[in-house]
Amino acid sequence: MGAVSPIALIVPCFNEAARLDVPALAAFAQRDDVRLVMVDDGSRDDTLAVLHSLAAQAPDRVTVLAQAKNGGKGAAVRAGLDHAVAQGFSVVGYFDADLATPLDEVLRLRAVMDARDADVVMGSRVQRLGAAISRRPMRHYAGRVFATAAALAVAVPVYDTQCGAKLFRVTDTLRAALAAPFVSRWAFDVELLGRLLHGVDGAPAVPLDRFVEVPLDRWTDVAGSKLRPRAMAIAVVDLARIAWSLRHPTR
Repeated sequence: MGAVSPIALIVPCFNEAARLDVPALAAFAQRDDVRLVMVDDGSRDDTLAVLHSLAAQAPDRVTVLAQAKNGGKGAAVRAGLDHAVAQGFSVVGYFDADLATPLDEVLRLRAVMDARDADVVMGSRVQRLGAAISRRPMRHYAGRVFATAAALAVAVPVYDTQCGAKLFRVTDTLRAALAAPFVSRWAFDVELLGRLLHGVDGAPAVPLDRFVEVPLDRWTDVAGSKLRPRAMAIAVVDLARIAWSLRHPTR
């Protein structure tokens, strides 16, 4: 069996200087099957300097992109995905800078993608026996309400749209889905999935059986989340805008 081609993993970062686990990321970047694209989203602390120090440890495996101003997580992820697609990677994805999804879980998503020949693989935070999913109760229940609304917005029974660990096979539909900015800063995951499920700009819809949700074995609710109650409320309103845009495309 030949070597597995590397995947590009985007890590959006905003004011993460104190939370970034540089040793863990540097060790992860030494893998032959991984390339990291670290996107600084206009941070106001030392995040960009920390990212450059990480890249210096593996200059051929870690890329740093610096956004001129804070555009939100969705814009940072889109910039990273655009860069990775332009570089010719066949599989791209993203995970959160706080490593709430452990790095070995991210790699397990790639194994599932290959085993199932899937186009989209999504981590899912399912609290169940045998799994260690640590999530504050209020965030869990708010998340379940949002997830139900998100599933209605994209009209498919997805359990967890907002888990920050997803992989995508690069297709014409993914390229088209990334062509326009996202409507929402926080609910961009829903919008991206919706664009792939419904098709966009003449690109065909990705069949539902090409999507796989993978219940994570471990996930930790790390302190310091940027998602505040007001942002959550705005994201819920954005779901209505996303649902409308998917059903009434302008292009």
